[in-house]
Amino acid sequence: MGMISHRAHQLLRFGWLQARCCVFAFALVGGIAVSRLLPDDLPIARYDLVLVYGVLLAALARKVGWDSARDTAVIAGCHLIGLIFELVKVRMGSWSYPEQALTKVAGVPLYGGFLYAAVGSYVCRAWHLFDLRLDGYRPRMMAAIAGAVYVNFFSHHWLPDLRWALAALLVCATAGTWVRYRVGARHHRMPLALSFVLIGFFLWIAENIATYAGAWSYPDQLGGWQPVSVAKFGAWALLITVTFVLAAGQRRRTPQLS
Repeated sequence: MGMISHRAHQLLRFGWLQARCCVFAFALVGGIAVSRLLPDDLPIARYDLVLVYGVLLAALARKVGWDSARDTAVIAGCHLIGLIFELVKVRMGSWSYPEQALTKVAGVPLYGGFLYAAVGSYVCRAWHLFDLRLDGYRPRMMAAIAGAVYVNFFSHHWLPDLRWALAALLVCATAGTWVRYRVGARHHRMPLALSFVLIGFFLWIAENIATYAGAWSYPDQLGGWQPVSVAKFGAWALLITVTFVLAAGQRRRTPQLS
């Protein structure tokens, strides 16, 4: 009975730490959801309001110490990479931002990058709160695969889609790589590839929530909200490698990587 109680306590503590990692994402999506409740005749467009809110939220995160200077650099990188991603995918019709706004460039509101910044914030916070360590990590190989994953999300519109081949390469590249993390005084570990799958699943859940809140819309959601395709789960499991490589790269000179 004592063992069951201990495991339940560890699970609750793990869940609480995960929730703390998601503070920025919760606040961002929550703000987007609240913005939909505002009157339509406001003098400023909703997307513009969300951009201002995102900037203030990022400044607050830095001010209260949620993010270090190193974390802020990673998050800013995620924001930029995300905006480039959005510009290409919206142009190709993968999804859209149907409302008007002053801060819209080529159909993409500038706040769109904050959705990727939120993922970067989660990874950086997890590194701190779970005291992450990596065993057997191959930084150059992972960087090459993450770069190929990012490019493939663009190139598959004109060239063959290589995501299954890249997924197989990712499994090979992460074979023998373990993520060590701490919950309370207890240390645990899991395969790095499994962590990508789990994060991808929860990002797919978050994407359903975000599209329901009106953050953006897929073509089949323009006539009314529909659940996001399960295929996006796999896409996120691959795309999270880009954020992870950025965050890990900022820590390569520390004893966190072995």
